[in-house]
Amino acid sequence: MDIAQWLWSTVPPWAGAAVFAVDLLIRLVALGTIPHNRRPSAAWGWLLVIFFFPILGGLVFLLLGRADLPEGRKAKQREAAALVDVHGPGTGAQEVQAMPDWLAETVRLNQHNGAFPVAGGHRIEVLDDYDISLAAMAEAIRSAEHYVHFEFYIAVADDTTEPVVAALEEAHARGVTVRVLIDHLGSAGYPGYKDLVRRLEAAGMDWRRMLPVRPWRGEYQRPDLRNHRKILVVDGVVAFTGSQNVIDRSYNKKKNRKQGLQWIGMTVRLHGPAVGHLDALFATDWYCETDDLVLGADQAPAGGRGENSPGKLVCQVLPSGPGLGQESNQQLFNHLFASARERITVCSPYFVPDDSMYNTLRTAVGRGVEVHLYMGETSNHALTHHAQRSFYEMLIRDGIRIFLYRAPYVLHSKFVLIDDDAAVVGSSNMDIRSFVLDHEVNLLVVDQDFVSCLDELVDDYRQHSHELELADWLARPWYQKYLDNTARLTSALQ
Repeated sequence: MDIAQWLWSTVPPWAGAAVFAVDLLIRLVALGTIPHNRRPSAAWGWLLVIFFFPILGGLVFLLLGRADLPEGRKAKQREAAALVDVHGPGTGAQEVQAMPDWLAETVRLNQHNGAFPVAGGHRIEVLDDYDISLAAMAEAIRSAEHYVHFEFYIAVADDTTEPVVAALEEAHARGVTVRVLIDHLGSAGYPGYKDLVRRLEAAGMDWRRMLPVRPWRGEYQRPDLRNHRKILVVDGVVAFTGSQNVIDRSYNKKKNRKQGLQWIGMTVRLHGPAVGHLDALFATDWYCETDDLVLGADQAPAGGRGENSPGKLVCQVLPSGPGLGQESNQQLFNHLFASARERITVCSPYFVPDDSMYNTLRTAVGRGVEVHLYMGETSNHALTHHAQRSFYEMLIRDGIRIFLYRAPYVLHSKFVLIDDDAAVVGSSNMDIRSFVLDHEVNLLVVDQDFVSCLDELVDDYRQHSHELELADWLARPWYQKYLDNTARLTSALQ
């Protein structure tokens, strides 16, 4: 008698029948409920999990199956957004001159999906050096006269971030209003998080965890719905946003340091009306955590330091996230890909397209558009990385060129270039997490000089990358193919 036969022989018949009935009931209920208002690909992913592991899969679905925030939080988001619409900043905006029809359509689409009004009169600098970006943030904070609004997915206190953390403490000590938001689960897993919390508390700074998951304190929502934004606003005069978190380039993990992993990020420093729009987005997130609406309360006098001299760039700030009703960032990217006439360049650490994005890119190639993807050869998120790799063969066969930034560097910059006309920079990746589960912020920039600036950055990335050839990719070991294909099944879960 084998083990299975022995186990079944010891189980009472009624218990076996009960287990079979529960197993069948879970499958039948899942079959009729999971597809409701859900993408077919996502529904199939969840059904696969539940049909393989009915009880465990059902419990996981109950915990993670709805990409939605509690009704109370969504109501606060709507309330804050309405107040922002009425009292929102944006003074000093220059009139936007006529733009091509496809860009005008892009602006209208974004505004329909909750973006701020498009505005001219901006100056933007690209900060692509990790340490220089942190130094620039610290310098801006040290120059603050009225307030600092600091919001990051990951923020810790370590040797690399010391200039930023010390600048926050110094600004608070001399009477500047400092407000700090850090994502709870995004930051909590990294060495230096507790040190940052201790220093914020010791200084008496006003700070909050975003989307905290502490059920014992009555704070709970789906744990993988996170605030992935990176925003720093000083005095309503200057703002920073992009892909870089406030943490050492190794992300302070022993395994990262052992492998020599170093993150490559990008931040933009912004002057102009969109500074106020980013500040309004901070105010919305602050209100959701504190019930305190700070929009306009601490605004510095217009032109207070002479840094608001007008530029010429046209910008539009687009927030996205659960509770906003649509995947506004994905709609933006798909529209841009469908509108391109000459070239599409995508730089993203996580590129796991759904059917709509994959077909849009494939169709662009068919129309004669050059499509180049820049991603990392390595990553710290194994499941997402393997899911991403599972698309490489299809993409290359469709004529899309893939450039992989050489390990041990982790390419973490996030931007899209369309022809010579437009760019999108921000916090959003190209996967279901950024499209559905995370709060993100992206900046649409309409300016050929800015696109040229990012083209120079792309040229630098290419020097440190190798182009993936189909023959080499097909020759990889069988076990890697197995891992890639298995991870692909999770790419649609939401």
